[in-house]
Amino acid sequence: MKNKITGFIIALLSFVMLFAVPVMADTDEILNYTIMVDVNDDATLHLQYHIDWKVLDSGSGIGPLSWMKIGIPNSHVKEYKGKSSTVDHINRSGNYLEVYLDRDYYEGDVASVDFEVVQDYMYQVDKLKEGETVYSFTPGWFDDIKVDELVILWNNDKAVAFTPECEIQDGYNVWTDSLSRGEKFTVTMTYPNDAFAFDLSKSQEEESGGNFGDTLAEILGSLMCVLMTGGFIAFPVLLGYLANRGFGGNSPTINKTTRTKIVYYDSCPGCGAPRKEGAKFCEYCGKSMIKSEETITEEQLKKEEKAAAAFTKNGEFRYGSSPNTFIRVNSVRVPNPHYHKPSSSGRSSGSHHSSCAHSSCACACACACAGGGRAGCTTKDFYNTDLKLTAIAKATGVKTVPEEKK
Repeated sequence: MKNKITGFIIALLSFVMLFAVPVMADTDEILNYTIMVDVNDDATLHLQYHIDWKVLDSGSGIGPLSWMKIGIPNSHVKEYKGKSSTVDHINRSGNYLEVYLDRDYYEGDVASVDFEVVQDYMYQVDKLKEGETVYSFTPGWFDDIKVDELVILWNNDKAVAFTPECEIQDGYNVWTDSLSRGEKFTVTMTYPNDAFAFDLSKSQEEESGGNFGDTLAEILGSLMCVLMTGGFIAFPVLLGYLANRGFGGNSPTINKTTRTKIVYYDSCPGCGAPRKEGAKFCEYCGKSMIKSEETITEEQLKKEEKAAAAFTKNGEFRYGSSPNTFIRVNSVRVPNPHYHKPSSSGRSSGSHHSSCAHSSCACACACACAGGGRAGCTTKDFYNTDLKLTAIAKATGVKTVPEEKK
């Protein structure tokens, strides 16, 4: 069995390699990546970042460095702000911070930035031992950039244990390492449960292990969740189908239709590229092209949104005179609250429970940051269109960096 699994993995990797993209030369280098961590009284983390980012290539269509995309642990961010004059402003996009710089940085330039983040949901109570709480932290890594020096400093006040081994200087645990492309580095700090105001409802999700058995279990678990989720979606639709054909008795299900008005940007708010027809995300930098979303209620349908009632089929349809406004329709069969099941003298011979009802189907880990890098069209022409932002700016008048600041 082990040989079959190994053979399958080798075959799969060989297949993937057939379509692998050739490795490109380094365009950037991170000289120093330092994060200082202090635990606040409410158990949130105060993270202070310093990054020295060197530009190795700003030609060949790559362009200068104008903003950075830095992974953060999760979406539970209480606050963030720039601390150095090189940071013009910062936007948050999911599990990333988009750090916009004070100017363009060209080949040979080094952009040194400082910013801070207050992060929640970073610990797990009684994770390894009853009475102790563990923080697990993986700094945002960089899939295409080497890090010459990573330094993590963590205030060890009240700590009882930590991993991996490290030096202690001036009351801080100090970890130092260098990272190759895509490499990650994780540290943990353990405290007594009464050290800070830990909240059980804010415990982070468990991170999956690194061995093949854990990985296979994670894949199978995710697949099972997808199949079961699909089953839950399909079940009411199937009930409606059967009911309409005499199998369900007196209409046990009804249609429930949700309509959402969506307004898209004309051009990407991140990199300025024009929105492609039907695109929900920028094809160059991946930023969402949705400007606003609004669910249209039944009350609105009876008043100013009567025209939206004409949309009944599932899908997204152009709405009104604006080329960027659409109505998204989602219609499913749901149990009829007014349906009364015929009485029966029979008894159930057993019960059925869904495993998803007793376990988490989430696939994201709260403790690990996402991968970052130089973001936007200024990095590479990922889609081989040879379309440059400078040309877009000249043709449309749209700037490549949004003027709105957060």
